[in-house]
Amino acid sequence: MLSNAVGAEVWVKHENHTPTGAFKVRGGLVFADRYVRENANPTGLISATRGNHGQSLAFAGRAFGLEVTIVVPFGNSPDKNAAMRAFGATLIEHGHDFQAAREYAMQLADSQGIHMVPSYHPDLVIGVATYAREFLVGTPELDTVYVPVGLGSGICAHIAVRDLLGLRTEIVGVVAENAAATALSFAAGHAVSTDTADTFIDGVACRVPDPAAIEIICKGAARVITVSEDLCADALRLMYSTTHNIAEPAGGLSLAGLLAERDQQQGRRVGVTLTGGNLDASLLATILAGHTPKP
Repeated sequence: MLSNAVGAEVWVKHENHTPTGAFKVRGGLVFADRYVRENANPTGLISATRGNHGQSLAFAGRAFGLEVTIVVPFGNSPDKNAAMRAFGATLIEHGHDFQAAREYAMQLADSQGIHMVPSYHPDLVIGVATYAREFLVGTPELDTVYVPVGLGSGICAHIAVRDLLGLRTEIVGVVAENAAATALSFAAGHAVSTDTADTFIDGVACRVPDPAAIEIICKGAARVITVSEDLCADALRLMYSTTHNIAEPAGGLSLAGLLAERDQQQGRRVGVTLTGGNLDASLLATILAGHTPKP
């Protein structure tokens, strides 16, 4: 049904069925595993998140016996906050957006001697690359894969796996037009920050890109496109009606990217990454009622 709606052969990677409901659990486990093995006296971990990164670290911390502190901005998803607490994390609310929460987490790491886990790190990319490998090996060779981009672990993982497998698949990053830092960075060839990232698509609400990720994206991505809030809401409704899977906003962004380029993808074999399904009930109700949520 999804292929018929788009006019292309569409394959979906369902990372919404992991233990935390999102792809990032893979990175958290790999990071925590190496950290414990390489440190005789590991401290607790601290990081900032809008939800999925924090859930992954909380899940991994419980598995490896590490205390985990997560900083989220005020107004963060209540459901994601509850999930992080349920996995055992200590939750702190601070700041008006992800970047403010991130900077506060770094201050706490320095003052309390806790190990700061960035949202982009090689071990996180290695973990996420396991899903990219499953996708690119488990499907017929794809012409294009659309990947939502926050700080870049997902798209960098796809680029690395594509290159290691020697595939010709083009990797396309997708960001929200109200959080366009990565698209601006790709166009400029270096990291470009923005003053705001006000979007309901919380998984990509980043305004300060990671320079190392941007370097990989600039070298290996075919392009980075921006899509509107309305088109993302359309994509979430389409994903639900055709697959009966609930996608979180960032999880629908890859399909929104395909919809934005559907004319040039007609008849081709295309992949979209449903990166997670962690969506608050209130947002889901708004979207299914035909509306676009406000940031």
